[in-house]
Amino acid sequence: MTRLLIVEDEEHIANGLKFNLEAEGYAVDVEDSGEAALERIASKTNDIDLILLDVMLPGLDGFETVERLRAAGSFVPVMMLTARDHTDDVLRGFELGADDYLPKPFDLSILLARIQGLLRRKNWLEHDSAVSRPKNIDEYRFSDRHIDFSRQVMTRGGVDHQLTLMETTLLHHLVRREGQAVSRKALLKEVWGVRHDTDTRTIDNFISRLRRTLEDEPSSPQHLQTVRGVGYRFVAQPTHKK
Repeated sequence: MTRLLIVEDEEHIANGLKFNLEAEGYAVDVEDSGEAALERIASKTNDIDLILLDVMLPGLDGFETVERLRAAGSFVPVMMLTARDHTDDVLRGFELGADDYLPKPFDLSILLARIQGLLRRKNWLEHDSAVSRPKNIDEYRFSDRHIDFSRQVMTRGGVDHQLTLMETTLLHHLVRREGQAVSRKALLKEVWGVRHDTDTRTIDNFISRLRRTLEDEPSSPQHLQTVRGVGYRFVAQPTHKK
């Protein structure tokens, strides 16, 4: 059974979410602080498939919690639930390692759709076969780099770098279309689903994170190239002009 962890300090909200998600067939655990959530994940008791993380928590807020979670080596998908829906706050959450966000108040049907979308991507990367998706790429090698999409790991120069779910999914889409320019809007649709509320700067933020892992010189990217007026393309063997 898929297990979710709700991290929410307001008891009535946490109980309402738990009730509705259990009615949908999920197993649900609840913690009321970032510190408790980190301890729960570290214990690896009943492994968690997805975290619903409130931003406005006492003590460690949601931003600090997801940052520490990623620093500790846990890359379980995280959806941030927040009344702070300013673009800068959303981008900060993505920068620290969140996979999705949902502004409060929200409709239960939207929350369920977002949860299902993240879980589908997780399953898609981990379990789907070549029969179920075109141009399947489970692993990809170029230069001294090796990307293992199923493990969400990029190895560069012998050093492993863990990727978040959405970083892995975004990179997978670009690698599958090697050499092709892909628009920001197309990436938003393909990676995040049809999301009119997602600022296109979200893509730029994730590309910036990937470049720091993938590129020798992130400020002069050779593999994750910007295509002006369009979006981005992945190039395994860039052509250097003399």
